[in-house]
Amino acid sequence: MRTASVERNTNETRISATVNIDGTGRYDVATGIGFLDHMLEQLSKHSLIDLTLRADGDLHIDFHHTTEDSGYVVGEAVLTAAGDRKGIERYAHAYIPMDEALTRVAIDFSGRPALVWKVNFTRPKLGDFDTELFKEWFAAFAQAAGATLHVENLYGENNHHIAETCFKGLARALKTALTIDPRKADQVPSTKGTLGGSL
Repeated sequence: MRTASVERNTNETRISATVNIDGTGRYDVATGIGFLDHMLEQLSKHSLIDLTLRADGDLHIDFHHTTEDSGYVVGEAVLTAAGDRKGIERYAHAYIPMDEALTRVAIDFSGRPALVWKVNFTRPKLGDFDTELFKEWFAAFAQAAGATLHVENLYGENNHHIAETCFKGLARALKTALTIDPRKADQVPSTKGTLGGSL
């Protein structure tokens, strides 16, 4: 089993997470932010990555620090659990429809973190959640996971649907990218023989 536990403690947040990449999609998430919990549950369920996460953040200020830092913690936990990444598919993409919305997510576990975010929301908030914070979560995840991540909402009208397709798209892409191909289980998926850096 590829598992990892990560903690992040700052003056702004205290967050802990445990993941099992080879899980069944079980989740136990409590960030204090209902909509973020809902999205992280979708991430776990559709990637089959078991996720336990607890966050205690400065929600009396706003949701920014808790949202961003949870992205860092989940990303770091996934990267740590993936270990040397030998045998993984490395690349994956997913197209996720939800009613009128369609989003494409592509990922490369290259060790070179980058985010391309082409998602526009027409409302500043979903409930109490600032829609601009979705990008912050994905950027933090990509940075900590060492992943090149492209997220593009191709079309859609309902902001809830758009946000959910982004997280479900990441989930499905993670599921594929982290799958181990038995034909190359002892190989790093790069002609360089290593992942990461600018090589």
